[in-house]
Amino acid sequence: MIRYVKCSELIYYWFVCKINCCRNIIFFMTNSDYLLKAAIKKVTEKLNEILVDKIEEATNIAQDAPEILKKEFDSLKESIIEEASIMEKAEKIQENESANTYQDYKIKKALNEIEDINKQIDLFYKSKNNQMK
Repeated sequence: MIRYVKCSELIYYWFVCKINCCRNIIFFMTNSDYLLKAAIKKVTEKLNEILVDKIEEATNIAQDAPEILKKEFDSLKESIIEEASIMEKAEKIQENESANTYQDYKIKKALNEIEDINKQIDLFYKSKNNQMK
């Protein structure tokens, strides 16, 4: 059955539909606002919690840093002193070897000179013995 509606009724139904639609949109927007505000609030709280934890960690590290640095510096100082001692010993050994080589060279040279002198003395005696005969 077809019902004929007056123009004023049509306008009324259209207006009621628009109002209901706008109410739904306003309700939805209101819920969106709350959702957005709640999301921002929770994200901010989580970031603050993380930030506080990281600041506490950084504070603990900063408090321990001087002690850690002192230990590392002491360890470095000890290793430098140990390395210097090793280098000094190695240089002394090398100097001793050089000195011993030089002394050995001097001794050999002196022995060679003594041998040459002994040979010359032998030649001298032989020549004197030959002249006496």
